[in-house]
Amino acid sequence: MLLSGAGLAQTPDGPLHADRVVVLKKERTLQLMSQGKVIKTYKVALGGDPVGAKTRQGDHKTPEGVYVLDSRNAHSQYYKSIHISYPSARDRAAARAKGVSPGGDVFVHGLPNGYAWVGAGHRAKDWTDGCIAVTDQEIDEIWLAVADGTPIEIRP
Repeated sequence: MLLSGAGLAQTPDGPLHADRVVVLKKERTLQLMSQGKVIKTYKVALGGDPVGAKTRQGDHKTPEGVYVLDSRNAHSQYYKSIHISYPSARDRAAARAKGVSPGGDVFVHGLPNGYAWVGAGHRAKDWTDGCIAVTDQEIDEIWLAVADGTPIEIRP
């Protein structure tokens, strides 16, 4: 049985349900959390200039802070994508003070359509425009384990 978006993913160890996601940029990991405990860890690729927080559109940085996984797209230019609620009001205010756009369209996503064959090799280099990328198989698991509204904390 497939329960898409219901927050359940079936793995060999049983169903996963995450109530929080934590991304550790320095370690290049995404952790699914449940009741304060790590239940699954994935290696990720980040924005092409990953050190530091995203401050403007086009900086190729992955944001840092607490956001929400607020929507999903099964038909994106990537295999699947889950939207991160960046920019927050704070991010918009900081960008406005600098006279720049904060950017947006930040996602946790799989590989570009047609590139599933790259698999885990995509992690050899940070390549996104500021998103968090995993393999197609991994985004399938994450897609089922997190519901819309799940908090995501992205740490340096």
